Amino acid sequence: MSWKIMANKPHRAQGRHYFEIKYLRPPKVDISARLAQNRSMSQPISATGPTACSVGVIMERLTLTGPWGGESWSAKGVVCDGSAPGAPERVIVQGDGMTQILFPGLEIALTRQEAEGYFLNISSPEPKIFVMWRLHDNVARPELLTVSYHEGARWMDNEEHVDCVPLPGELRPWLAQFAAENYKPEPKKPKRYASNKDKGRMGHF
Repeated sequence: MSWKIMANKPHRAQGRHYFEIKYLRPPKVDISARLAQNRSMSQPISATGPTACSVGVIMERLTLTGPWGGESWSAKGVVCDGSAPGAPERVIVQGDGMTQILFPGLEIALTRQEAEGYFLNISSPEPKIFVMWRLHDNVARPELLTVSYHEGARWMDNEEHVDCVPLPGELRPWLAQFAAENYKPEPKKPKRYASNKDKGRMGHF
């Protein structure tokens, strides 16, 4: 399912911790195109198989009103997509000061080094994809995607433009299986209670 997500305050400046989002109706993507994008991802992906999947990123441009004008860019969603790398972007929604562009043929790759970050993400109430984008010729283009909390935080610490969007349901079993197979949380150490021997060292009360 495609998602359309809009910032609670579109005029707010882009920041590295810009995570205030809410769900709106899905973008008006042509149904045949949407089915074509999801066809290759209609079945859950096994972690013992591919460690990468192809997706498309929806970027949104808003024309800002007010004395300063200008425009604001942000990532609005990620959809499963089977396009080849380098496939051209296309406008999917336009009007009323808002334009949404689909950038297909991007990749999410899983690595064992980020297994803990995947575990923290998939075990959260709302797993996310972190989208790092940069402006090129006044167009915001997504450059890297990750589903690791740690990697997304590193990008933000480096003051990159990073937005988080919901992880599509088709990808949750894939990420959960990979995290389960490659990350084992350390067992919690049992609490140690004071014994009679400790009382002498702790003093008298």
